[in-house]
Amino acid sequence: MVFSDLLFIFVFLPFFAITYLGGGVIDRWRIRRADRNELTLRRPLLFRNISLIIFSLLFYSWGEPVYIALMLLTVMVNFIAGIFIGNTSPQNSRKIWLIVGVAANLAILSSFKYLGFFASSLVSIGIPVPVPQIALPIGISFYIFQSISYLVDVYRRESAAQSNFFDLLLYIAMFPQLIAGPIVRYNTVAEEIHRRHASIADISEGTYRFFIGLGKKVIFANILGEIATALIGGSLDNLSAWEAWVGIIAFSLQIYFDFSGYSDMAIGLGRTVGFHFPENFRHPYTATSMTDFWRKWHISLGSFFRDYVYIPMGGNRKRQVINILTVWFLTGMWHGASWNFIIWGLYFGLIIMLEKYTILRWRIPRLFRHIYSIVLIIIGWGIFYFDDIGRLSAFYRAFFGLNHPAADGGGMPLTVQSLIFDNFWLWIAAIVLCLPIRRFIASKVEARAQAGPAFVSHSLLAVRAFICAAILVVSVALLVGATNNAFIYTRF
Repeated sequence: MVFSDLLFIFVFLPFFAITYLGGGVIDRWRIRRADRNELTLRRPLLFRNISLIIFSLLFYSWGEPVYIALMLLTVMVNFIAGIFIGNTSPQNSRKIWLIVGVAANLAILSSFKYLGFFASSLVSIGIPVPVPQIALPIGISFYIFQSISYLVDVYRRESAAQSNFFDLLLYIAMFPQLIAGPIVRYNTVAEEIHRRHASIADISEGTYRFFIGLGKKVIFANILGEIATALIGGSLDNLSAWEAWVGIIAFSLQIYFDFSGYSDMAIGLGRTVGFHFPENFRHPYTATSMTDFWRKWHISLGSFFRDYVYIPMGGNRKRQVINILTVWFLTGMWHGASWNFIIWGLYFGLIIMLEKYTILRWRIPRLFRHIYSIVLIIIGWGIFYFDDIGRLSAFYRAFFGLNHPAADGGGMPLTVQSLIFDNFWLWIAAIVLCLPIRRFIASKVEARAQAGPAFVSHSLLAVRAFICAAILVVSVALLVGATNNAFIYTRF
């Protein structure tokens, strides 16, 4: 089940909302009847949290119930390791438990995600080993990284060890951000597990954010994905430069609207129940360098590697080149068990390393830096798109105009013209929405509403309600009969 499924929107969410609201009624009744010394006052959200856990497990088990056991095992491992890290006095003993806990998490991730890849790589160089066929559990990379952040935060004394298994389960298994992030650190939401309040403003903002994400996914990402597939998803034997460029630009827009749309929906859902998840995107295609791009794209992953890998390794103080390449090798590996992802990670790592000694020190006009960044980003998405090295090579031959002449004779192919002009307004809207225009307009309107009379703020709510309704109607129309609606990052 994914957020953009009709089943999720019209069945799962309404049942969850009813159950969660019912849990709130019970919680308030418990508090009214409680004495000040009772445990009730320390767990004021008990039944709301129970409902959130139940629906999170139901959400995750919908597609692959067998992996619920794996998730529960992961939570138990981290619960035990966290207790020992938090309650052990000698520093060396605490570090040993941290190493054990992190190693256990990485062992689980490696077994399911990388074992087959490493075995296949050995076979390819002539070493005969059995290649296991292991299905990848959805979202395992995200919840494993969250588990690691919990252990490290407890070790650093930034958060107390969780003494209740179900509270840790709630943090790791919470369905809004379970399968595709953002990666939420434990210390970000630790207090909100038992002390949170969703005001009317929170619910309104969260609902609006959810529908904005739904529109990004269904109206933009899905259609752009069909364009990309039509141009570069099939045979590449006679691929023209036009088809290569337009196809990968379509994919560049698709992956942005797909992933940022999921993040919007996750952040919005969390907001409606009182959780404040971190932002994951800040208009990355406005970047003026590759360094700037990765400060705005998948922010939660970048900050994870910065704070838990790059800085502990020495950061900018020592072995900076090695630290950068290590982080980007791991970033590539995190995205998938395939050589193209490793190449993709090192590609960006090398560019970022070179930028520190060149473009970031030079006084270059902002426009030229932006063009430079966009071109290199698009080239990078080509590496990301093709997990077959042979197809990757064929794509870049066409991309750089190195294909045989028959592929490019006669200008822009009719198929490319059709996909551009038949979707002309979609292309224009997609490019415009990559800019911070919506945020600028929203900030101006909200400032005017706060400073003006009450009817202005009421009018703003009415406009938001209309936008949500319009997005829902259009999305439902597009989702009926849709065959490919999965989010790209759920496979990581």
